[in-house]
Amino acid sequence: MADRETRQVTVWTRPARGARGPAPERSRAEITTAALALADAEGLAAVSMRALAQRLGTGPASLYRYVGSRDELLDLMADAVAAELDLSADPSGNWLDDLVGLARQSKAAHVRHPWLADLNDRRGEVLGPHAIDYLDHALRILAPAPGTPGQKLEAIGLLGGLATLFARREALAADTEAPPARAAHLAAVAAEGHHPHLLAALTAAGAPPTAGPDDRDALFVRLLRRVLPAMLTG
Repeated sequence: MADRETRQVTVWTRPARGARGPAPERSRAEITTAALALADAEGLAAVSMRALAQRLGTGPASLYRYVGSRDELLDLMADAVAAELDLSADPSGNWLDDLVGLARQSKAAHVRHPWLADLNDRRGEVLGPHAIDYLDHALRILAPAPGTPGQKLEAIGLLGGLATLFARREALAADTEAPPARAAHLAAVAAEGHHPHLLAALTAAGAPPTAGPDDRDALFVRLLRRVLPAMLTG
């Protein structure tokens, strides 16, 4: 029973610091902000209690007064990124436009913090306070949309998955020159005549040899506008 109760305790259900000891010199927000900067600069693997303490000019033991473990720190970091999304606007009544706008915000956050996708892969989606706000806001947007509550939750999950996928593609395009070479190779192979269906599709689409950020964002929006209504009316 005790182990089960321990597992149910999250960083958000515990006080921000222990009741004993001297007055706090730090705050969870300050520690989380420093951890975000470290991950953005050096990647998720660089985030350790020791490295973070060095960045803050303190000892690792002092951080454990505010954060119980590295896993708790990672949870705080993920929720801090969710806090970057602007949820202040009331739904316009056009649920698809509003949801696409929310998805573009989510994708932009993943682009700013490339480590977030890996974190979610390893630990699953972290439902901290700001992530729960995001989920509730998305459901509020979807209130006038067709579909069951379960279908709406699935649509929100798909939205997040596509945002992560396209953010990763943007990061890959920024870090390598391989995509243009691969596209040129695909066009050349198709033109040889051994793959007529591929050649017909590429010719009809008029696919450019490379795709810039605007092209990828336009594709992201098109996919959302096609897939989300189908999910909610199917």
